[in-house]
Amino acid sequence: MDAQEVARRLRAVCDELAERFYERADVVRTLMVTLLAGQHSLVLGPPGTAKSELARELTGRIEGAAYWEILLSKFTAPTRMFGPIDVAALARGEYRQVFDGRATTAHIAFIDEIFKCSTAALNETLGYLNERIYHPENGGAPIHCPLIGAITASNELPSGEDSAAIYDRLLVRIEVGYLEDPSNFAALVRSAVHRPEGHTRTTVELAALQQAVTEAVPAVAVPDPVVDAVVTLRAALRRKELVASDRRWRQSVRLLQASAFLDGRTEAGEGDLPVLTHVLWDSPAQRPVVEREVLHLVNPDAKEALDLADTIEELETQLDAMAGQSREALSEWVITHAHGRLATAGKRLEQLRREAAAAGRSTATIDRVTGRQRAVRARVLTEALGVDASMVQAQQL
Repeated sequence: MDAQEVARRLRAVCDELAERFYERADVVRTLMVTLLAGQHSLVLGPPGTAKSELARELTGRIEGAAYWEILLSKFTAPTRMFGPIDVAALARGEYRQVFDGRATTAHIAFIDEIFKCSTAALNETLGYLNERIYHPENGGAPIHCPLIGAITASNELPSGEDSAAIYDRLLVRIEVGYLEDPSNFAALVRSAVHRPEGHTRTTVELAALQQAVTEAVPAVAVPDPVVDAVVTLRAALRRKELVASDRRWRQSVRLLQASAFLDGRTEAGEGDLPVLTHVLWDSPAQRPVVEREVLHLVNPDAKEALDLADTIEELETQLDAMAGQSREALSEWVITHAHGRLATAGKRLEQLRREAAAAGRSTATIDRVTGRQRAVRARVLTEALGVDASMVQAQQL
């Protein structure tokens, strides 16, 4: 299977997972890019947002890949992660570990509550993530692990120095939340009652993915204009007092190459820079600043989309503040304030998307803001006007 076919199949996997997991298209693509770059990701969000299910489903599309997952706690022993003691061998006077089915044999790992890693397991976990090695309990030679990338998850940021060391090793950080669009939530509820019809299930062989990670992605060219854009972005973020380490910037280059590969290109372009919005922040409050600086540099129509997102967020805040008011008051607010502004934002977003697509620029940010516009519009229709969520979904299809 040639590189172009591998990229095509991986794009198909992204499309299929984005269709199955509502409001997760950007999450899916970012996780795929991170794997192609041979890096690790953190999915930051509350419980019940399909983090582990998405990791399992993504791994399930890689034929032959070994998957391992664990929920960490402050008491998780290293042997539970990397290999328990072989009791039968111990009875014979031999001290050895059983590695099958543990982190040491996994190609993709999902580590939930990563920042609850125990002190006892910290050094081995860092070695596993950094160097893909594990030092056996009996002091034998280090074991080289076949890990392509780890998907980690947490509902909170690290609070201590030990967990901060792990946080620094997770190059990509993705925020997720509960579903926002009432029509998507209605579809989720229906899926619990009615078994969904069979979906197309594209797969990629493990060997093909490994070859992409080790050969095809590193071969993607990074031209001087992209390097110059990265240098300009670093300077802009420094003016905002957002400083990332040299190591993080260097590792980010592989993400740009992976993004280009996934799109079927042999050369990275400025349109790949938006993936860095998941890399160059430490706290979620910093992410919008990073995103605006990136888009100001590479995508003016996406920057305008973010300005429209501010209007949309303002309307949603007003809707939240009106909770408990009468239907008449809500209806008046919709007529005098919300409807026109949401409609104008929706039309402008459609226009921006057409212009961006015609110019060959990424539409990912515009699509995300459009999703927010639809979600807020759906909330307005269902909560303020009493329209059935199923009818709202039908209008948006």
